Amino acid sequence: MTTLAARAPRTLTARLVAVVVLLVAVTAAVIGTATALVMKDYFTDRLDDEVRGSLAREFGPPTDFGPGPRGDDRGPGGQRIGTLTAVLPSTTGGPYGVVVEDSSRGGVDELPVSAEVLDRLEDVPADGRVREVDLPGLGTYRVIAAGDGSTRAVAGLPTDEVDETLAWLVTIVVVVGAGAVAAAGAAGTVVVRRQLAPLREVAATAHRVAELPLASGEIEMAERVPQRLTDERTEVGQVGSALNAMLDHVEDSLGQRHLSEQRVRQFVADASHELRTPLATIAGYTELARHRPETSGTALAKVETESARMTALVEDLLLLARLDSGRPLERQPVDLSRLLLEAVDDVRVVDAERSWRLSLPDEPITVTGDAARLHQVVSNLLANARTHTPPGSTVTVTATGHGFTVHDDGPGFPPELAPHAFERFTRGDAARTRGDAARTRGGAGLGLSLVEAIVGAHGGAVTLESRPGDTTIAVALPPAPA
Repeated sequence: MTTLAARAPRTLTARLVAVVVLLVAVTAAVIGTATALVMKDYFTDRLDDEVRGSLAREFGPPTDFGPGPRGDDRGPGGQRIGTLTAVLPSTTGGPYGVVVEDSSRGGVDELPVSAEVLDRLEDVPADGRVREVDLPGLGTYRVIAAGDGSTRAVAGLPTDEVDETLAWLVTIVVVVGAGAVAAAGAAGTVVVRRQLAPLREVAATAHRVAELPLASGEIEMAERVPQRLTDERTEVGQVGSALNAMLDHVEDSLGQRHLSEQRVRQFVADASHELRTPLATIAGYTELARHRPETSGTALAKVETESARMTALVEDLLLLARLDSGRPLERQPVDLSRLLLEAVDDVRVVDAERSWRLSLPDEPITVTGDAARLHQVVSNLLANARTHTPPGSTVTVTATGHGFTVHDDGPGFPPELAPHAFERFTRGDAARTRGDAARTRGGAGLGLSLVEAIVGAHGGAVTLESRPGDTTIAVALPPAPA
């Protein structure tokens, strides 16, 4: 039980209160000790002065001393009760000494001291200094000895009053110190708890957030530390502000995760739909060829077409997956001017219904990247313009400092579609087609998403600006190192 209690964690409140109590206790002990020592020196000095006066009264000229301030409490020669006087001859006669004590008859008596006391007094040097000695049967005395080599006079006073006064003073210091420590403990507990109340409120906010179901689905984290507890000029405010910033980041991350999950689900659904269509077509024409052999040529041609379409779709999906996984592309200098020239020449041969223009600077433009993937970017953008603009439209490809733009004067992207133009399986057929026939020949909606993924893998960026009669897609690529 003791071991478990010793291992139990102490709260911050308990530790702070313990520190406060310890500081108060140490301060009280230091002040009490210093006070006791100072008062002991003061009372001892006063007693020593009285000891010297007793020696002078006893052995000095009698006219120099009166009865003293205590009047009747003093013995012969004005000595106070408890005064010890002794004469210690070293050659003739014997030593003698007396102590002034209260008389049973009222007044005072001078009682002789024992031989043991006289023997102890003989050890006191006659140098005029006051010393403390323990006398048998009398207790502790402050004594002084003076005289020549043959005879010494000794006077002393008991230290009982000084000891009692110091004991009383120490008792007061201990009691007052204990009271101060207890008061400091009680006041410290109240003050510390009140000061730490904001921290407990911050912790309560964190606990409420921890209880939220964050595993899946759309997460709404409305819990925040109150604004009054986010003042970064205070320690608690720094914690509250940091917690709110973390919660904002977590909420944004969870929102992005939810959107990503939604996009993945939609991507799987769209991919399944796109693959199901050619598969259904292949299955239908295969069944037709089985039952009507005379249609086998047409059926095989259609199966081949749909197989090619499905193969292209799967290859696009695989490329997107590879780019998403962060697989590195080739990093070689690519002549962008030559690449644009070849792509525009190819599309001119394929599509003569539109006007294809190319604007190149006098100096070749070189970028760093994968030539095959960059050619795919240009081809996808040109195919997108060819598919979604009416005959007679003009498509202009312009090389820029470190990239290129593709501009067309077609109907443009509708406002609600433009923000999602680079998302996967996003189609503009409903707004940018020439009718149902064109919609039938439309792709799976992966062209622009592939463009963005490939350019992003190169460390570049793609932007879109579109309005009726003026649509521009700009591609920025990192330049080749000099």
